[in-house]
Amino acid sequence: MADHYEVLGVERDASPDEIKKAYRRLARELHPDVNPSAEAQERFKLVTHAYDVLSDPQQRQQYDLGGSGGFGGAGGADFAGFSDIFETFFGGGGGGGRGPRSRRERGQDALLRVEVDLDEVVFGTHRDLEVDTAVVCETCNGSCCQPGTQPVTCDICHGTGSIQRSVRSLLGNVMTSSPCGTCRGYGTVIATPCVTCQGQGRVRARRTVPVDIPAGVDTGLRLQMPGSGEAGPAGGPNGDLYLEIKVKHHEVFSRDGDDLLCTLELSMTDAILGTTATVKALDGDIRLELKPGTQSADIVTVKDRGITHLRGSGRGDLRVGIQVVTPTKLDHKEKELIKKFASTYKGSQPTLAHFQQGLFAKLRDRFLNL
Repeated sequence: MADHYEVLGVERDASPDEIKKAYRRLARELHPDVNPSAEAQERFKLVTHAYDVLSDPQQRQQYDLGGSGGFGGAGGADFAGFSDIFETFFGGGGGGGRGPRSRRERGQDALLRVEVDLDEVVFGTHRDLEVDTAVVCETCNGSCCQPGTQPVTCDICHGTGSIQRSVRSLLGNVMTSSPCGTCRGYGTVIATPCVTCQGQGRVRARRTVPVDIPAGVDTGLRLQMPGSGEAGPAGGPNGDLYLEIKVKHHEVFSRDGDDLLCTLELSMTDAILGTTATVKALDGDIRLELKPGTQSADIVTVKDRGITHLRGSGRGDLRVGIQVVTPTKLDHKEKELIKKFASTYKGSQPTLAHFQQGLFAKLRDRFLNL
């Protein structure tokens, strides 16, 4: 096997620019359009392959370390390699040798924003969404043609989708390829386009998309629905539909992960004596047992009455923060009763104590387990 450096006529420590100059010089001399002899074609293969190896730093390093760097295949594969190089040199491309491109393309993805109530998040919900999107044309069924007709072969490119042209260059006359301007590279022409879709194979329409929104979703979460997006041109496959979730604000309940938080206002007497309270949760009534001496910022936890986990089974908890309400308006009789109670209750006198944060800050920290 010939040494690549000898084939190009350069030293083993030649720079990349020197290798490129040597290759271009030999290519001008040996290119089949300039020198059609069989010997020149064989030398051109060797020169091109040597340049492919030595112009790539990794391949050159492997070759210098003793790697084969040989052809590794038939001559057709080698010509495929240097045909790409000539496309780079002369601006060729656009489908030459690759066949016409298809009219069928995948449709675009679509994004919808969906608002859900907090109670719908607990167990999930179902929605039927009205979507303005592209659907397959029912008249032509995506063929783009009038019923009873079909695309005809382009008489300019003869179905190849590309036009071959001879361009004079430093290497002589070189054949380049570009998309056919008549059929735009498709290889066929729609002589009688569908009047409903104007030859697009799809039309704009409103359709209903049934959606099952799972329990546990939160604001900002995106759900992917494969194949529910826009229909592609010429009957191409549908894109995907993405649903971006927004959970509406609730007047009573808030959320911490999969736990629900709320505040229960408790009268001073109920806090002193204890009581039983029934509160309306998002999924039914809950009975709370409040012990005597309940304090503001106490937390009552009700297990498994929060939000269903998005992944996995089970639910979060409901955490109820207590706020003891001191009455501000008392009639004369009520005031006398309070005074009588105060005269008999031997509580501590008002005194300065260590700093404590406000009620709502305390509730927040206890809710969040800080």
